[in-house]
Amino acid sequence: MTEDARSDDLTHVDESGEARMVDVGGKPDVARRAIAAGEIRLSEGTIAAIRENDVEKGDVLATARIGAIQAVKHTWETIPMCHQIPITNVDTEFDVGDERVRLEVAVETTGKTGCEMEALEGVTTGLNVVWDMVKAAEKDAEGQYPGTRIEDVRVIEKRKRPLE
Repeated sequence: MTEDARSDDLTHVDESGEARMVDVGGKPDVARRAIAAGEIRLSEGTIAAIRENDVEKGDVLATARIGAIQAVKHTWETIPMCHQIPITNVDTEFDVGDERVRLEVAVETTGKTGCEMEALEGVTTGLNVVWDMVKAAEKDAEGQYPGTRIEDVRVIEKRKRPLE
């Protein structure tokens, strides 16, 4: 690792270049909110089946909602340098379009560090659950998923405010 890569700008790297968890112990508790979004592209037939709740495995959106919330609560277990934070609220919102399902996950916490990783984890897991629920319908004759793709996953909002 070069000397430049060990600068103070890299918060998760110590002076010797080793990965480390950031110490947030001295930071004040703050009300925080993060929103992430993403979408999964699907065939028109699969979209219709989701809308009509006619997917063999069950209610796609209800199952994906549970998966997203569960992922938010367990983010600290899958992202190595992520702190375990007290989640105070999770909202999930699905928008079923003509060729895609969009998922937005809003996470709130009161703590010393943000919750954008939790929001991103909720979105990616929720969309993975959608894929898992509909993969039989999306598979082509060769067993591939030519048009199915998860895309545009991003943080769309991050804010904090002092506690009152």
